[in-house]
Parts: sequence; C-alpha cells; structure tokens
Amino acid sequence: MKSGLVTLIGRSNVGKSTLLNSLIGKKLAATSLRPQTTRHLIHGVLNQKEGQAVFIDTPGVFYLAKDVLTKKLLKTVDEALSGVDLLAYVVDPTRSPGEEEKKIQLLLSKIKIPKILVINKIDLLLPYKKEYEILGEDFLEIIEVSALRGKHIKKLAERIFSYLPEGELYYPKGQLTNIDEKFWISEIIRERVFQYLGEELPYRIMVEVEDIIDEKNFLRIHANIITSEPHHKGMIIGSRGSMLKKIGVGAREELELMVGRKFFLELYVTVDENWQIRF
Repeated sequence: MKSGLVTLIGRSNVGKSTLLNSLIGKKLAATSLRPQTTRHLIHGVLNQKEGQAVFIDTPGVFYLAKDVLTKKLLKTVDEALSGVDLLAYVVDPTRSPGEEEKKIQLLLSKIKIPKILVINKIDLLLPYKKEYEILGEDFLEIIEVSALRGKHIKKLAERIFSYLPEGELYYPKGQLTNIDEKFWISEIIRERVFQYLGEELPYRIMVEVEDIIDEKNFLRIHANIITSEPHHKGMIIGSRGSMLKKIGVGAREELELMVGRKFFLELYVTVDENWQIRF
C-alpha cells in the first residue's frame, strides 16, 4: 500500500485550493479570486486502490506584503514543507512569472524531495506557458490540468501515487480532511464574503462559527464575520442588512446542497483590529 504527504505550493491565486477540492471530489477549502484565501494547513485525503495520498493546501506565497498576517502565512508555508514525500508546484500561465515566482523557485531548489510541476488553468489562454515549461528540467515531470473544469485530474492523481512510498494510512479510509465542521462552514461563508464584495474588501477578514445547534428539521449556525477595519463593517452589512443577507443566503444554499439538510444561518459582523495578531 502506498501512503504519503503531498504539499501543494505556489503563489497566490494559482488555484491550489480549487485543485485540492477537485482531487478530493469535495469542497474542503475556500476558493476565491482574491489572494491568500487559504490561511490554514488543510489536509485533503484521497483514498484509491493504490493507497492514500494526503494533500496539504498552503497559503499562497505572497512575498511582497510585509504585514503581520503575511509573515504568519509564510511561516505556515514553511511548516507545510517539512517531512513531506512529494511537492506539487502549481503555476498559473495566464500570469507572467514575477518576483514571487523567483523566490518560490529558489525555495524549492533547496528542498531535496521529489517535485512535480503542475500547470493549471489549461482551459484558458496561456500566454506565458512556455516560460513555465522551461522550469521542467528541475522537476520529475510536468502535468497540465484544469482544476476548475476537472481536466486531467485523474491523470495527476495517478502520477502522484506513482511517486509515493509504501506505508500505513495517515487517516481512516472514510475521513476526507483534518478540519472540523465549524471550520468547514466558516470557509463556505468566507468565500461568499469575497465573492459578493469583490475588490471592495481586502482579504483581511475571518469568519468564526461560534455554535452549531442540531434542531429537529435543520442545523442552526451562529457565525461572526470579523474585520480589522471599522469602515468595512458597514460594507459587509450593506444597506438595511442587504449584503449580509445576500452572504447568508448564498452560503446557506451551498451548505444545503452539499450536506443535504436545511440550514439556518445567523450572521453578524464585528470589528477586531487585533485579530491578525491572535491568528
């Protein structure tokens, strides 16, 4: 039986969380067009006849920002690179390689474990694809996928298993992730905040699910959307609560579709200028 840890690494917004969700076949991590959507080391467990691959999703490597949150995210990336069996370097050839990409490549050159290059978003026009293909000499192989469309995901999984060592299972076969129910629900809500507020709202918010109450016919969720900026609170709430209601409806509909039960979401918004320090 094969068993191993596979870290997904790449700069912000290349589609690592979408790729993780596609590999596992279930949404585990928030996906957004905003950078640094992932903040925790989320494990996605893929069980196949060959064995078990545990994928570790990492925050996007975002070297240009110097705030407290970014520094902590980079520390999280370093932790995700320790003791793994395979690295999957995910790139987005719709964007030109930049300074962050050079820093990631320098980081990877110092890590002496097997590495594959995953070229994502092949469903789009790829003006910079050749610039990334040149990197192939430093990797075991290059695999092209569309995480969003599910293209070549099965092939990617097969190739990943071919590089994993033999070993015991990390998780029971029925377990898909290391995150708990509260965190998973908070990810769904946080994704809706980014989706509806677009460029108006910085990524510096978090969602804390405070309570899950199993009623007779539905699950009642109490969740707090936390922002570090006082003026963002009004944006999230919207005129007469319209935006907060929209966020709640969008999150509720997705949760009901995925879980197959009715949900009732009670959302509110608070300001905590220091939440990033406690993160």
